[in-house]
Amino acid sequence: MSRSIRHTGYPVRTAVVLGFLFGGMALLAARALWLQVVTSDYLQEQGNARHLRVIQDNSHRGMIFDRHGEPLAISTPVDSVWAEPGELDEARTQWPALARVLGMPVREIAQAVRHYQGREFMYLKRHVTPEQAEQVKTLNIAGVGLTREYRRYYPSGTVAGHVVGFTDVDDQGLEGIELAHDKQLRAIPGRKRVLKDRYGNIVESVESVTLPVPGKDVTLSLDRRLQYLVYRELKAAVATHHARGASAIVLDARSGEVLAMVNEPGFNPNNRASLRSSVFRNRAVTDVFEPGSTLKPFTAAAALESGKFFPHTMIDTAPGLLTVGRNTIRDAHNYGPLTVAQVIEKSSNVGAARIALALSGRGLREMFTKAGFGAITGISLPGEVAGRMNPPSGVPIEIATLGYGYGISVTPLQLARAYSVLANGGRILPVSLLRRDTLPDGEQVMSEQTARQVRGMLEQAVSQDGTGVAAQVAYYRVGGKTGTAHKLVNGEYANHSYIASFAGFAPASNPRLVMIITVDEPQGSAYFGGQVAAPVFSKVMAGALRLLNIPPDNLNAPARRTAELGRGGVT
Repeated sequence: MSRSIRHTGYPVRTAVVLGFLFGGMALLAARALWLQVVTSDYLQEQGNARHLRVIQDNSHRGMIFDRHGEPLAISTPVDSVWAEPGELDEARTQWPALARVLGMPVREIAQAVRHYQGREFMYLKRHVTPEQAEQVKTLNIAGVGLTREYRRYYPSGTVAGHVVGFTDVDDQGLEGIELAHDKQLRAIPGRKRVLKDRYGNIVESVESVTLPVPGKDVTLSLDRRLQYLVYRELKAAVATHHARGASAIVLDARSGEVLAMVNEPGFNPNNRASLRSSVFRNRAVTDVFEPGSTLKPFTAAAALESGKFFPHTMIDTAPGLLTVGRNTIRDAHNYGPLTVAQVIEKSSNVGAARIALALSGRGLREMFTKAGFGAITGISLPGEVAGRMNPPSGVPIEIATLGYGYGISVTPLQLARAYSVLANGGRILPVSLLRRDTLPDGEQVMSEQTARQVRGMLEQAVSQDGTGVAAQVAYYRVGGKTGTAHKLVNGEYANHSYIASFAGFAPASNPRLVMIITVDEPQGSAYFGGQVAAPVFSKVMAGALRLLNIPPDNLNAPARRTAELGRGGVT
């Protein structure tokens, strides 16, 4: 009996299994029928909504650093809003909400849709805030999505704006280092294949077609600490003297590196929407001025190099004026007989003119050319100009005025480089805004003896009897020269418009830093270089020497400050 029961169980199990098998097959058939017949349109729609796209894969632009690795320009990730014009056109009811989120009129969306009709891509707004990006996601509008880009940020803002420059919305350099080194800094975007849904959201990253290449970093010679110090003091001077503007440069005398470069008025590259393009230019390399008395040391150098003059050679400046043709050259005082060194100390126009006439114009121009005037420095900043030096002339008044800095136009950077020739023993160095790891050889353009003798003259010019007494720095020996030059307005010298300047170096015993200060159109009774520019030099140089740990060379005789800023002269 038991055998019979076990025997009859087999057909039952078989029937059950077969039932399940046929039932599953029936369900699959029914599902297939449903998908193919009933929901074919729906599936087609979904298939169209999810599609492969090849999109740009962005990378970040290279960073810009100061010489100590402090960031001056960085790239931060940011979202931009894009749309497919055709799909957005069908979502017109959502335009008002989208416009509110993006902070733009509805008509701009409509105009963009019309303009890009027939295309698959357009930007609605670049570089939106994180809050705006989230709100765009929440709206979930068909054909509207976000893409990752990079926006430039400048931590030093106005302080280094003219040097660093800025980029446009497409991350291309427009000014300053950003433009000069754009090829190196710019990233190379890659391309990747992604799966997107109908709302433009990336569902899946399928593969990289080409990998993005980030931009290369650039390290500048700037010292951000010195840059801020110069910016602070220059801004204060412009405000104090109600000046039109100002420029300042600090050079490393040994390497030719630019440690600081500042212009006033400045601009903030992080917020420049309302600024004029004229504010962007770097006046230290684009604007020229007649250097006035700051050029006299090179007249003295030409005299010494000629072999006709020595530091103690006497020049008669009495009675304080010199008639050349129909023109009269004047000094602030009747200094009488002066040595060549005293001509620089007292800043005698008559003395400098007599030296120039004795040398001839060609002799002066040869020295000025060797010092780098009339040629660009090669610093590779946008808009750098070469200045102007007239062709050799035999006209006596032109030769005479050239001796004290008129009839020649220079940039502040050119003047700084020229003073570095005096500071480093007669060698002219190529200037650089990029950090150097080795010292350049330079070219010998005047004898080391001449450079040393002129430095001694410039140290006397900053003494209590010189015009640059306000440039003194406590516990340091300083050399330098004041300058006060009339500005050219419509081809004529303006009676009450001046460029006040000071050019110098420290420590005078072994120069490490060269500095140029120019102040454009100071107002009021104080407009001389010794009154306006020299005090700025003193403050900045004192701070710079301390920051760089340069040891004092005048501990036994600290510099004395005086309220008589014009003592000994006013030029």
